[in-house]
Amino acid sequence: MATMGNRVGTLENFLNLNMRAKKHLGQHFLTSKAALRDIVEAARVQKGDVVLEVGPGRGVLTRSLLDTGARVVAIEADADMIDVLEKTFAEEMLSDQLLLVKSDVLKIHLTTAAFRKWGVSKYKLVANIPYYITGAFLRRFLTAQMQPSSMTILVQKEVAERIAKDKKETVLSLSVKAFGVPRYVSLVPARYFNPPPKVDSAILHIDSISRNFFADVDEKRFFKIVKAGFASKRKKLVNNLTSFGSKEDVRKVMHGLGLTENARPEDVHLEEWRDLSLRLK
Repeated sequence: MATMGNRVGTLENFLNLNMRAKKHLGQHFLTSKAALRDIVEAARVQKGDVVLEVGPGRGVLTRSLLDTGARVVAIEADADMIDVLEKTFAEEMLSDQLLLVKSDVLKIHLTTAAFRKWGVSKYKLVANIPYYITGAFLRRFLTAQMQPSSMTILVQKEVAERIAKDKKETVLSLSVKAFGVPRYVSLVPARYFNPPPKVDSAILHIDSISRNFFADVDEKRFFKIVKAGFASKRKKLVNNLTSFGSKEDVRKVMHGLGLTENARPEDVHLEEWRDLSLRLK
């Protein structure tokens, strides 16, 4: 990470900003230099890259991204934060290295704003988002027509573990793995935020994002079967999938894939779900 000397926009300047986090927006401001470094390194941001940053807040991470020489499109929903960012990064905005967009990230169309202005077709996504939108946020970008090449985001530690470390699958972990390769990067303790959230966080990196997994399987059908399989976690998978055939038919398909009739949905791996979606009626 480049050092900024006495220039406006150092980490110390950001940390000294007297701005209260807005609880209804789920704001928690990152204050750790180590976590900032881990995020930028995990995202492999380089000079010339285009980075979509979601939730820049006071601009701590924005500064680190700009220091790499990347161009940044920062989406912020809080008008007060936009005012601060415009003053802090006036030089970068004037030089066209940074574009600020006031919008709800779950509603914005990626073909607008800087993506159209800069003719962007490839970008990396870096985000510190409110945790209550994590699932919707991942779906929004993993299934977008214009997918990022990678995503590096701060999420609850338990969510990062379930997606990238736990051997037991969930609908969310399977959804992520169908589009990319998740990796648990590092722990970010609650004390590294102001105000501190009630739970620890972690950096989750998702690489090699594409739709290659769906080259020979229908995306909608795949997720329809996965969601049906997890409809009742206490039930065995064979019982959850009877809407796609009789119990005997489902059992035969499962046996053909090496799955026992006692299999639970969380024990079935991605490729096995793919084969189920291809073989079930």
